[in-house]
Amino acid sequence: MEHINISDFALRDTITGYYLISNISVKTSRTNEPYLDATLSDRTGSIEAKAWRYYGDLSENANGSVVKVKAEVAEYKGNLQLLIRDEKGSACIKKASAESDIFDIELLLPVAPIDADAEYNYILSIINSMQDEDYKALCSEMIRINEKSFRKIPAGKFVHHDFVCGLLMHTANMLRMADFLAAQYSDTVSRDLLLAGTLLHDFAKASEFLVSEFGLVQDYSTEGMLIGHLVIGAMEITELSKKLNIPAEKAMLLSHLVLSHHGVPEHGAAVRPQIAEAELLSFIDLIDSRMEIFRGALEKTEVGKFSERIFGLDNRRVYKHRD
Repeated sequence: MEHINISDFALRDTITGYYLISNISVKTSRTNEPYLDATLSDRTGSIEAKAWRYYGDLSENANGSVVKVKAEVAEYKGNLQLLIRDEKGSACIKKASAESDIFDIELLLPVAPIDADAEYNYILSIINSMQDEDYKALCSEMIRINEKSFRKIPAGKFVHHDFVCGLLMHTANMLRMADFLAAQYSDTVSRDLLLAGTLLHDFAKASEFLVSEFGLVQDYSTEGMLIGHLVIGAMEITELSKKLNIPAEKAMLLSHLVLSHHGVPEHGAAVRPQIAEAELLSFIDLIDSRMEIFRGALEKTEVGKFSERIFGLDNRRVYKHRD
């Protein structure tokens, strides 16, 4: 079966194929019948989908899975939408099986637009450049423990860098900014503390997320929901620092960077930044996450046009003025 890219969907097309499913929700219509609300995606984009009179067994546990669908491309409030149904109007969607279904997963997975090996090696070079042996040892051990997940998982569920290798891309981008700013403000900040905090700021997302077999975020773990990656990360730093006999004050400063990197409590920070390195890290994180949201939006927008409203930018629309 030839795969049709979501970016090539046109109004009134009939689609049969395999796509990744997320944001699954089974709701009740005004006529008291169940319907499926979900997002389907491939490596070229995503589209909202609905299946009316849905009596299947898909639930939130299937987020991040591959499904086979038959659907019609419709329009709702100016945006394309999939109506999942066959010729008789029945909902036509099922979870794909690796044993009985044939599909190319590489056509479906959104992957960071980077050379993953080169970015990982760059991060290792940053660690090796650290002059502080305690921070170097802590970062080296943390990346050794978490290498597999760090190299693959997304940096977010849906706001920014929500694709395979997203955390790797986000971290490498931030380290480049951190290294530059540490030199610019060398009389005010510790380069090694800033770099260590930048590297480890989102490491605990491996514990915060439930990741599908294909490497995409399905949902938040219980630990992620109840504690969150900032606090989990600070706890991991404290625990590992004790094992490595790293001075308590160094561990505390590094934990502070992780706990405060969202800037303000309204954005999820456990505490506000109270040292210069923490303040810089919060801005570096914001810059890279916002620029990725812009990159993703502009990639889908024609020159001379505005994007759709973007949740991660406070529902702003952005204008594409150049290729």
